[in-house]
Amino acid sequence: MNLADMLTYADIGQLSSIANHYQCDAKRNSKHELIQSILSKLGGREFLEEQIGSLSPSDLRFLNHLVFDSRSGYSLEELTAAIRQAAEVNSDNQKGKSSAGQTESPREAVARYRRSGWLFNGFTHSTKYMFQVPSDLKLRFREALRERLLEPLQRLPGDPEAYRDEQGLIVEDLLLMLKYIGRHDIELNLEGFMYRRNQQQLMGMLHIDEPLIAKGAWRFGYGRSCIAYPDRLALLYDYAYARQWVRENGSRLVLTDSGASLLDEGNQVSVMQIFRFWLRLYKGAIPNITSLVYWISQCARDWVSAASLYESLGWLVRPFYYDSPQNILEQRLIRMLMHLGLLRIGESAAHGTAYKMTALGLKAAETCIHINDSKELK
Repeated sequence: MNLADMLTYADIGQLSSIANHYQCDAKRNSKHELIQSILSKLGGREFLEEQIGSLSPSDLRFLNHLVFDSRSGYSLEELTAAIRQAAEVNSDNQKGKSSAGQTESPREAVARYRRSGWLFNGFTHSTKYMFQVPSDLKLRFREALRERLLEPLQRLPGDPEAYRDEQGLIVEDLLLMLKYIGRHDIELNLEGFMYRRNQQQLMGMLHIDEPLIAKGAWRFGYGRSCIAYPDRLALLYDYAYARQWVRENGSRLVLTDSGASLLDEGNQVSVMQIFRFWLRLYKGAIPNITSLVYWISQCARDWVSAASLYESLGWLVRPFYYDSPQNILEQRLIRMLMHLGLLRIGESAAHGTAYKMTALGLKAAETCIHINDSKELK
């Protein structure tokens, strides 16, 4: 439902509250005049951009959450949880502060968003205790956020001197891993993982080599096997395990019948399926991963410097225990997108490290705006 429809269903009390918030010139006892004045005020692109520009980082993070969540309605508890999460990202002791700089509770923030015309109560008996966001406002908010994020980017005038592109390699290495498991007697340690000698042998077969995990390094939150295997190998292993192509049979790792059939029949493995699995795997540590992947794709349609991309998107990234926002962006997102063949990483003498999405990466990222985080990524 669009803003005009929601305003029509809203009671005159909320209409007056929105009109007062935006200082609309309309009779407060005329519902028609209130609706027209609100639509006229919010309809201007420059006015919306000014509003976005005046919002605090916490408000913008919450707005980003709304834009990329395709649910039709939210409970008060869901909204307050999202507001707390948006505030917790802040690292400058501004937790819970509004765009006016005043400390407010999540419930007070919901009331302010209702006055802003972002949120409306449902209009049926079954939805009257739920909150809804106008569909057309979501689209306009997303475009306004996009313009804001593109501003600090430093674009390269041409291609960097060298770049790394791994398109197609992750699927090939997944099949090579399955062949290795099928042809070797692999013993698992007490924690249920391959010994280092097997990991080294496996790495020698793959197109992309990774350093093994150092003992004592903290590893959790990025999948079932990230504690013992490097990031790319852990993704391959977790995907194969989830598809039941491999099984941990006591103290042995074995190829299952379905894994053997996949190799014998030469069935194609979809990069897009691995990509969607990766989103789900990392969502616990990076709750807004879908929006971040989408924004990376919008910012890196052409070659952009790594420093300017972090300047553009760093404030949207939430730290995860010992993982800093910059490490999450560079290692958990950018590097994994490269491993998936969705992004190139280049090196320029003039601009340093630079990034650019591949054609497949742009296509994959577009699906992020259609993903319902509440269902598909659980």
